[in-house]
Amino acid sequence: MKRDPSAPHPLRAGDPAGLNVAVIGGTGGIGRAISRSLAARGANVLVAGRTFRDADVPGIEFRPADLSLMREAERIAHELPAETLDLLIFTTGILAAPKRRVTAEGIEEDTAVSYLSRLVILRAIADRLGTGRDQRPRAFVMGFPGNGQVGTLGDLNAERTYRNMAVHMNTVAGNESLALDAAKRYPRLDVFGLNPGFVKSEIRGNLFGPGTLRHRLFEGALGLVTTSTDRYAQRITPILTSPDLATRSGAMIDRKGAVIHPTPGLTDARVAEFLNESTALIARAGVTVPPK
Repeated sequence: MKRDPSAPHPLRAGDPAGLNVAVIGGTGGIGRAISRSLAARGANVLVAGRTFRDADVPGIEFRPADLSLMREAERIAHELPAETLDLLIFTTGILAAPKRRVTAEGIEEDTAVSYLSRLVILRAIADRLGTGRDQRPRAFVMGFPGNGQVGTLGDLNAERTYRNMAVHMNTVAGNESLALDAAKRYPRLDVFGLNPGFVKSEIRGNLFGPGTLRHRLFEGALGLVTTSTDRYAQRITPILTSPDLATRSGAMIDRKGAVIHPTPGLTDARVAEFLNESTALIARAGVTVPPK
C-alpha cells in the first residue's frame, strides 16, 4: 500500500457530534468499537446486526438483521432511515471457513456476509441517503483496499473450486470495487474504502472455531503486534468526518487515517465485470440489485 502524496497527511479530525450514523455490522468487532466511539463523541448511532450488546450505551439504537441473507439485506435497507443519515458505515465481515459453507439462499457464507449484503444495501439506499440533511452524506466500505487484490471471477460462489483464502480475497476485491464504483455512480454521495490492517478481533473465529484454544492463542499472539478494535476506532472515528475528505470521494484510507492509492488492477472495466457477476449471484437469491 502506498500513500497518496497529493492527500494531506495527517487528515484533520472532524466532529461527529449531532450526526446520524448507521453502522452495518455494528454489533461486534470493529463495527461495535466504531459505534461506541461515535456515540461517545455525540453522534446518534443505529447499528444493524444479530446480537446487540450495547443497550445500556446512550446514543446507540439497534435494528436486528441476519446479514448473511440477501433478502434480509434488502429488508434492512428499506427500513433504515436513509434520508436522515449523514454517515453509512459497512463493517460486516467474517473469514471463509476451512470447508465451504453456504447460507440458506445457497451463497457461500463469507461472500454473502462480508461483501454481497453490503452491495445490496448500498445500491438500495444510495439515492435516498442524506436527502433530508444539510450536509453531503458519506459512505465507508471496510475491507483491505489498496492491497492489490483484483479477485478471481468465473466462480464467485466457489461451487467448482473452494479455497477459503481465495474466497476471502474475492470479498476484498469486491469491497474495493464496490467503493470505487459507488464513488462514480452516485455523484451526490462521497464513498470511501477503509483498510484497518490487522486488528485483534473475533473475525477469525470462523476460521479456527470461535472460543477454541487455537483461536485464543492466535488472537493473543496477534494482539502483541497489532492494535485492538477500541484503539483503531479511537483513531479512525475523527477521520470519518474529516473536512479533508470533502473532495476525495473514491479515496482509500489506511489504519492510520492516511489516504492510500487504490489497487491499480481494479480498472473501470474490471470493477464493472466484478459487480456484474456479483449482482447475478445475488439474483439467484431472488433479490434484484438496482443498476443505479
